[in-house]
Amino acid sequence: MAFVTFRDESATGKALDEFSLPDLPDRISARELVRLRVREEVARHNAAPSEHFRGLVKPTDAEAELNGYRMRAARRLDWEKQADAAEKAFARNGFILLIGDRQLDDLDEEVDLTADPVVSFIKLVPLVGG
Repeated sequence: MAFVTFRDESATGKALDEFSLPDLPDRISARELVRLRVREEVARHNAAPSEHFRGLVKPTDAEAELNGYRMRAARRLDWEKQADAAEKAFARNGFILLIGDRQLDDLDEEVDLTADPVVSFIKLVPLVGG
């Protein structure tokens, strides 16, 4: 069983936030990794719901802030809806997924977590203007 660190990074590689999960399978798909990450961050939020959510993707009816998302009111989130939104965000290049120094392009790709247990997420911000 693998011990994995999920890390949010800036575009320059600076670590912004991270948490770890033990007892994951040695081999797992990128899709399962994204869904596990989202399930964990939503579980942490739901343990003490607040108006602020630090997660991979924006909840419905929330506004982006510097370090997360502000919701209209403190509420519990549905991890499956958030995970589905994360998969869609990946498909439209909303974030980059790295295992070690290797970028994953397909959520169905299987990864070996024993080789490199650090999974990095780099959120991409769309350019304004044109």
